Amino acid sequence: MRGLLAAHSRKPFEAVLFDLDGTLADTAPDLVDAANRMRAVRMLAPLPLAALRPYASGGVPGMLRGAFEMDRTHADFAALCDEFLANYAARPCERSTLFEGIEPLLGELAARRVRWGIVTNKVTRLSAPIVAQLGLAAHAACVVCGDTMPRKKPYPDPLLHASRLLGVAPERIVYVGDDERDVRAARAARMPVVAAAYGYCGVETTPLAWKADWLVDSVAELRVCLSGLLPDISTARKSRRAFF
Repeated sequence: MRGLLAAHSRKPFEAVLFDLDGTLADTAPDLVDAANRMRAVRMLAPLPLAALRPYASGGVPGMLRGAFEMDRTHADFAALCDEFLANYAARPCERSTLFEGIEPLLGELAARRVRWGIVTNKVTRLSAPIVAQLGLAAHAACVVCGDTMPRKKPYPDPLLHASRLLGVAPERIVYVGDDERDVRAARAARMPVVAAAYGYCGVETTPLAWKADWLVDSVAELRVCLSGLLPDISTARKSRRAFF
């Protein structure tokens, strides 16, 4: 765990917001399966999860780049985006899981009486089934999706909207994400940010280059990091409700 910038106020933060894919949940297996079904139709061999996993942070364009070496300038880009979305929407959460350690981490937030929410660039029709199936929907204080606001990350709008929903000032919320756009959005919202280097992280830069306030290499390190930033469990009224 590395604190990369000057320390913030020692006053405990009041809430935590998480990115979904690559931060709370390992959704890459289902994204890769959708891409490989497209490859199968074209008589192409499937690509291994490890090869496509880093592209998962880039959404549909990222997956098409990894699976077909295709970018937005390709004549078939729009058509393949639609095809990918149809494939993925049919099976969005067959192999996706919470990252190991996330469930107890969220349980600790409940024990500290710290509200948490999700801010993702994934549109509602794709994120809602995943959030529900993974057991997050009933416990998240807010879920802001890629189509909730006119602009999505790296613009600050979704984070600022989540801040309003929580009723907590942006500077009193910690955001956790695994992509450079998460850090850029948090910076624009004046929200302290943790870079989750255990996630997908993209293929263009390294998490260290994003200059987040803190950088963690595992969920275990994230738990330690947040433990030092949030109200102490001994001073919070213990919640009688378990996370799951």
